[in-house]
Amino acid sequence: MVTKAKSQADETRQALLTAFCDLYRENPLEKITVQSVTRKAGYNRTTFYQYFLDIEDLLRQVEESLLAYISQKRNSLSVDERPHDLIEDLVAIYEERAIEVNALLGPYGRVHFTEKLKKSLDLSAFHLDSMQDNKYQPYLLEFRLTSALNLFSLWLSRGQDLSVEELIGLVTKLYHYNPGFQELAETKPSDK
Repeated sequence: MVTKAKSQADETRQALLTAFCDLYRENPLEKITVQSVTRKAGYNRTTFYQYFLDIEDLLRQVEESLLAYISQKRNSLSVDERPHDLIEDLVAIYEERAIEVNALLGPYGRVHFTEKLKKSLDLSAFHLDSMQDNKYQPYLLEFRLTSALNLFSLWLSRGQDLSVEELIGLVTKLYHYNPGFQELAETKPSDK
């Protein structure tokens, strides 16, 4: 009986999360109300407050859940199994958690989620932290991470008009075959 009640509670909570993400994908946060979420999910306001304090709390829980999922997924892989490019990771995560990704990286997604995501990434897995003595390191890291996230968001907003392979190929070419990036990445401490 307890399992059935927990399952029903999980379904109710997920329905509210999904309704919020659907709304957030199409509306700025300030336009989303408890009433709009509960109406879309098919529940009442009292039910909403059993799970969340307010819309900000709901957003925080969506963000934390996705960040925990990303961290858990990456930590479950050995270093050799981890894909080398952030865009590959984003596509894989998108395939499993599309609702949250669309909302948080969509046109109304908050900038601070992107910042939280960047801070939560293990840079060694992306071969982005090997330039410890390079004065350009913070700029190159920001360029690679931000551009990957922005290209991924653009791909989502354009209805995934490139295949996954084309998107990964595009980002790979932009990163790995960019002579200016390579030159800056190879700057030695004595070049400072």
